[in-house]
Amino acid sequence: MGGCVNQSFIDSLSGAKCILFGAGVTGAPTLEFLKSNGATVISVDEKVQDNGIKRTLEDEDLGGVSFAVVSPGWRVDHPLISLVRGAGIELISEIDLAWKVKEQIYPNQRWIALTGTNGKTTTIQMLESMLVESGINAKACGNVGFTAIEAVVKSNADILALELSSFQLEWSNLAHFQSAAILNIAEDHIDWHQSFENYLAAKLKISELADLVILNKDDQHLAKSGKNISKPITWISLQVPSKGEIGLVENIIVDRAFIKGDAEALFELGDVTPSVGHNVSNAMAAAALARSVGAKPDAIAQGLRNFKLDHHRLEVVHKNSGITFINDSKATNPHAAIAALYSQMESIWIAGGLAKGAAMDELAQRCKSRIKAAILIGSDAPIIKAALLKQSPNLAIYTTDLSLKGIDVMHSVMSIVKEIAVSGDVVLLAPACASMDQFKNYADRGESFTLAARQAFNE
Repeated sequence: MGGCVNQSFIDSLSGAKCILFGAGVTGAPTLEFLKSNGATVISVDEKVQDNGIKRTLEDEDLGGVSFAVVSPGWRVDHPLISLVRGAGIELISEIDLAWKVKEQIYPNQRWIALTGTNGKTTTIQMLESMLVESGINAKACGNVGFTAIEAVVKSNADILALELSSFQLEWSNLAHFQSAAILNIAEDHIDWHQSFENYLAAKLKISELADLVILNKDDQHLAKSGKNISKPITWISLQVPSKGEIGLVENIIVDRAFIKGDAEALFELGDVTPSVGHNVSNAMAAAALARSVGAKPDAIAQGLRNFKLDHHRLEVVHKNSGITFINDSKATNPHAAIAALYSQMESIWIAGGLAKGAAMDELAQRCKSRIKAAILIGSDAPIIKAALLKQSPNLAIYTTDLSLKGIDVMHSVMSIVKEIAVSGDVVLLAPACASMDQFKNYADRGESFTLAARQAFNE
């Protein structure tokens, strides 16, 4: 590893003029990298209030620009993007920028990646744990921990495991992955992509950038879309695996893809916490990616045993009076909320916020037997209420005051919980929506839920 073979791209940054779209979490390390290599950077962000950041672009800003870097979240048809494209300026993602740098300073570094509507962060962290346990110098990055550019410049890893969103994939064309997995596909970010078809296409784009594609056979959209992918595919599923697949035999996950013989045991259901269906699928995808770069079966099992779920992911945050409070604030779309609801036989469900254009009908239909009562918060509570009542006209549904913000929302929720919860109940926060109408982010929402539960049901 290491050793500078050809300094041309990094050298070319010295004195170059660049435009950076986005000054947030991804933008800041990109800005630091470009400036540290001598580039003059024009930062553009409509949301960040800072004297050094432009909210729009003038004609004089476009003259002599070498390229523009786009942070995730900028739509392809944004007027400022169209302006830059119209001026003939090359637009690249932060992922592609990192790839260009990697090609120069670490030409032998290998990249693997995953995407999906839900479970990306959990799976990429499982994968990192498996690789490290196998003695592979690997680093998880992308939407978790380091950004891609930070991981390339600072980590000195032999393998980067990238968690990628549909936004990042929409903009990326240069990066190349030894293997890439798609975990699942469900309605999300329809407001950004304009249609489910566009969103699906953005996710499937990862297959164009990979040598080997790992797909979840249990997902209807992937099972269908896989027929149109020209790359080699390794399927994972909760069924008994055929040759070339990874699947489930009784309580053992078995590899029939990355082996010389007929089959090899990778791990047991008991190695996965929690061992609910969607999380076992996550572990299988992580194992397939790990196997694709040489991880050993015993290391995969041990890596899973070492792994602990992130905060705000099916996290038991309080128990009192026989009532269990579970925080899954990271369930920001219906698909994630379905997985959370299916992790319990029945729960008092707390949901709502910004639906981002996603429909709630499938959730209401699939989960009606799992919801004892619903407490709805946020702007799009009426959408969820209508979907629930269509399926379950007699369901007890409570709504909170939309004008409340932050911890006050959850105090209001807990006053309702006190009225309706009895010993043996589970109170599940799995909002199926984004949080920004009432909270800073999903973490703020989860922490408010936890604090309010502990205050209302103290020891």
